[in-house]
Amino acid sequence: MPFAGCVIRRSWCTLFCCIGEGDENGGMDQFMKEAPKSELIGSMLSIQLNAIGFGLAERARGFRDGEMLDLGTHKLRFLETPHVHHWDSMMVIDETSRSLFPSDLFIQPADQPPLVTENLSTPMLDLYRAAGIFAHELPIRQVVDRLEKMNLGWVHPMHGGSFEQNAFPNYARALRENEFAYRGMLLGREIAKVAPM
Repeated sequence: MPFAGCVIRRSWCTLFCCIGEGDENGGMDQFMKEAPKSELIGSMLSIQLNAIGFGLAERARGFRDGEMLDLGTHKLRFLETPHVHHWDSMMVIDETSRSLFPSDLFIQPADQPPLVTENLSTPMLDLYRAAGIFAHELPIRQVVDRLEKMNLGWVHPMHGGSFEQNAFPNYARALRENEFAYRGMLLGREIAKVAPM
């Protein structure tokens, strides 16, 4: 469940997480212990499969596609995005700022500044190919089509810098026009010969 954000309101904190992945949510139990009024939220499936398994069910709440959470100054809308990158994946849109938190979609390798202005779609594709994190292009392209119809102001990837809406078409086009799904490489290591899909 990549840590997508923390919205502070008075003396409590809501953490929204998009997928159950140890490299990005390890220690969530410690954070919640230190923040006793915090609540972990994620996709319904992720909460059922992961939060409960991590012993975090007491203050965890799952959301389904299209559901909203009103935090006062921020309103969050949840998008279930299965297989982008896991079957329990979800993205979050802050309706107030028109900001998308896209989990591992639009990833940017290496260190990036907080605000990215250059087109990093080619390195993004290279990383996806080498890492092997997407099993197939179809679910990603369906989500990209869905996102393209939304009036997003900002995209805040889990890895890399944020970019404004005017850069979105570069990433969408790259994902639509190129192959990037698993082809026998995991984290840059060839593990098997894979027949073309």
